[in-house]
Amino acid sequence: MNYLRGFIPWIVFAAVGASHWQWGALCALATGAWLLHSDRKRGASAESQVLERSTIAFFAILGAVAFAAPDSGLREYGGALATGWLALTAWATLAVRRPFTTAIAKRQAPREMWNHPVFLRINVVLTAAWAAAFTITAVGLALVHAEALGGTAEVAVQAAGFAVPALITARYPERARRAAQSAKVTAITC
Repeated sequence: MNYLRGFIPWIVFAAVGASHWQWGALCALATGAWLLHSDRKRGASAESQVLERSTIAFFAILGAVAFAAPDSGLREYGGALATGWLALTAWATLAVRRPFTTAIAKRQAPREMWNHPVFLRINVVLTAAWAAAFTITAVGLALVHAEALGGTAEVAVQAAGFAVPALITARYPERARRAAQSAKVTAITC
C-alpha cells in the first residue's frame, strides 16, 4: 500500500475541498510539500518524486486560483480538475518512458530488479491502468457536476476511480511475475 502514500494530498483535497476548496487546496499543498520533504530527508531522489512534484504544482496553481476567485465556476469542477491533472501526469510519465509507478516500486524492490524487463513491464501496465482510471474518473466527475447528479454520484465515481487501479496494483505484479516465471520454465524445458 506504499503507492497510496503519494495520493494523500489528493485525498486531503477531496475531504477538505468538498466544502472549502481554497483551504482544501492549501492543505493538499502543505501535505504534498511535507511528503516531498520527508522523502528527501529519507534519501529519495528527485527523479523518484514525479508524483509529489506534480501534486505540489497542481495545488499551488489551484490554491492561487481558489483564493483569487473563490466563487469561480472552477470550484464545482475541482475533483475533475484534480483527477485530470493526475491523468496528465501519468500519461506524461508513460510518454517519456518513466512510468510514475516505477519510482514507487523502486522503494520496495531490490536494486538488481530495477532494470529487469518484467519489473519495467509491470510498471508500464500499472501506470497505464492508473492513467486510464484517472482519465475516466475526470470525465465522470465532470459529467456528474454538469448533470448535477449530486454528492453520492461524485463519491461513487471517485471511489471507483481509485479502487479499480489500486486493485490492479495489488494483484497484477504477482500475476505477471508468475507468468514470466512460467514462460521461462517452459522455454527451458522445450
